[in-house]
Amino acid sequence: MRIHSLPTQLVNQIAAGEVVERPASVVKELVENCFDAGAGQIVIDIEQGGARLIKIRDDGCGIDKEDLPLALSRHATSKIATLKDLEQVASMGFRGEALASTSSVARLTLISRVPDAECAWRVNADGSEQNFDPQPDPHPKGTTVEVRDLFYNTPARRKFLKAEKTEFTHIETLIKRMALSRFDIGFTLTHNQKEVLKLRPALTSDEQAQRVAGICGSAFIDSSVSIGFAASGLQLSGWVGLPTFSRSQQDMQFFYVNGRLIRDKLVAHAVKQAFQDVLFHGRHPVFVLYLTLDPTLVDVNAHPAKLEVRFREGRLVHDFLFSALHRSLAEVRPGQVQHLDIQQPAVMPEHSAAAQRPASLYEPSYQARPVQQTILPLRVEEDIQAYASLYPKTASVQYATPPNQHLEDQPLGNAIAHLHNIFILAETKTGIILVDAHAAHERVTYERLKQQHQQGKVPSQPLLLPIKIRVSAQEADLAEQEHEFFNELGFELNRTGPETLVLRSIPVLLADHDTETLIRDVLADILEHGSSQRIQDRANEILATVACHGAVRANRRLTIDEMNALLRDMEQTDRAGQCNHGRPTWVALSTQELDKFFLRGQ
Repeated sequence: MRIHSLPTQLVNQIAAGEVVERPASVVKELVENCFDAGAGQIVIDIEQGGARLIKIRDDGCGIDKEDLPLALSRHATSKIATLKDLEQVASMGFRGEALASTSSVARLTLISRVPDAECAWRVNADGSEQNFDPQPDPHPKGTTVEVRDLFYNTPARRKFLKAEKTEFTHIETLIKRMALSRFDIGFTLTHNQKEVLKLRPALTSDEQAQRVAGICGSAFIDSSVSIGFAASGLQLSGWVGLPTFSRSQQDMQFFYVNGRLIRDKLVAHAVKQAFQDVLFHGRHPVFVLYLTLDPTLVDVNAHPAKLEVRFREGRLVHDFLFSALHRSLAEVRPGQVQHLDIQQPAVMPEHSAAAQRPASLYEPSYQARPVQQTILPLRVEEDIQAYASLYPKTASVQYATPPNQHLEDQPLGNAIAHLHNIFILAETKTGIILVDAHAAHERVTYERLKQQHQQGKVPSQPLLLPIKIRVSAQEADLAEQEHEFFNELGFELNRTGPETLVLRSIPVLLADHDTETLIRDVLADILEHGSSQRIQDRANEILATVACHGAVRANRRLTIDEMNALLRDMEQTDRAGQCNHGRPTWVALSTQELDKFFLRGQ
């Protein structure tokens, strides 16, 4: 067959396959246009899950009569004009094809009025980009887009739509997510003429917190840390749920870049790394976070639906997010106002290789196996014992808290009793505290061990027979470049050929691990993400085990002095609210809650 040009409507229908996946996709594109128009109120009317009608009205700047045909044509937009504009996009929409694509698979009507116009103008579109005949309309200032009978002319795609309730749920979820990105805008959502959601503009911090609570639940706000963190031209703000407030699914994770809702592997990896020491197995963190940076440092043109972005300085963004979340969680103390406003120096400090290398996004099904080489039995047991001896079973109980110390100076209060030889009961200024002594001591011990491990030289164990590791030339180059990194972590790893590495020494703590597989995984991490924390993770697992065995055991009776000493240590320890396995270490009951139990004041 001869080469020929495709009809305009077919071209638009092909483009619609990338942009218009389901009714929620249309809603996203149209609401983003409302954002760019400077709207203060947006009304979204949906019928039959969006299959019958999607009607979106705003009070924004409107579109001139002469520009209405262009607005419905492909590659026509008011938001960019040159390549330079594209490289620093600050608007939500910019591709110039959403309306044309939508009109090719639905019956679309566009009505708009600019502030000084005598009336509004209406046009209808079918994706052919021709025969536009604007007609006057009494519409007020702003724009309304009606999309009827979605996929009426592409029945194969219409068959892929889910049930009405399912499609509307996608739309409702989307509007809630978008409402979290623009607190200055009011939103009204109806379905089949029934109002489902109404959000007024939230201009104050309290109103914004109320909107977040209305969407994520008040329990999230009550169990979250409010973050303000800035460094290297990057700013992170928002709310992060405490580790004890987590979910079984990733359904309450909202991340915005310059106001744009995105999904990004780099972001997910940084968040996961920040939570890895405090989150219970199988649980997922909850957050509403806003990253602001220079538009030139992020490519928002990486995905047709603009759901993904590409950071030009990915390593910087990753380390910034990790540091902000890691420090925010670590610095929460009992009794502390849960708002952290941390202003960093203008330049991000270099993180030590041993402490700050991020781990892989996807944890492998790594099974620890004994190294196949014989290990020289040089001080292995002694080194393990040395770590344990840094914090013996009752190392925290070598001093007593003066009984007359003021309770307001002690967020976890003064110990009163050791219940069932397991729980510490303490009195605070506002109520009582119950502490799981073993879990709390385990966290305190673990943090001490990690600090000691990172500050001192990692004990290294030479291998009786060096391990030869076959890798790709790229991995061998990388291992050679990262020689100092491996050395800091206790590995003597040398390149002996174009595709050959030789491992001569390993960290004592990893003596019983499959270090060859670990080395390969670390190299893969660095190639994928620019860094890796697998080695540190493996060492931390062992330190956590040492801490668990070194912590006070259940049924061991503690004295008042010992309990108070542990409480004081908890108040000074990072992440003391959770044990090494992500379980809470303490709970509080206020005097008001105690009163309710006994109907006092009723």
